[in-house]
Amino acid sequence: MIFRKSKTSDVESIMKIIRQAQEFFKNQEIDQWQDGYPNEYTIIKDINNAESYVLVKDDEVVATSMVTFKNEPAYDFIYEGQWLSNNKYATIHRVAVSNTHKGLGLSTEIIKYIEDLCINHDVHSIKVDTHKENIPMQKTLKKNGFEYCGIIYVDSSSERVAFEKLL
Repeated sequence: MIFRKSKTSDVESIMKIIRQAQEFFKNQEIDQWQDGYPNEYTIIKDINNAESYVLVKDDEVVATSMVTFKNEPAYDFIYEGQWLSNNKYATIHRVAVSNTHKGLGLSTEIIKYIEDLCINHDVHSIKVDTHKENIPMQKTLKKNGFEYCGIIYVDSSSERVAFEKLL
């Protein structure tokens, strides 16, 4: 498998995976990604900012994620807990795996690749948030050494559970 930066030619494949994730959340009654987000504009913006990544297997995009080394303003305030560190960090957003490749540990593979990216950028902290009902993502994070840190708000009213891993 190859983990690489996304190209504009990947947008269709990425959006297919995003739509599958949106449908999964809807079927699980998880109120995440149910308002038209992320959309094609979001993905193109990630690509233009060199923050969109895909996992490719046999020339097929099988998973997607966004990684940024920029400050995440929503992380400036954390409630009912605290971050493990106040150092430079990477943030992971928009992890999704194709329905045909679920259950193969690809989210873990993405996390490993992101850890390598961080080390190469001399960054030793990864922060991530997810919906409180997104138990599969929370299990993946905990399995990969992330620690629950508290609650953040992505908008004034959108509560998320926050995790951090020190490298």
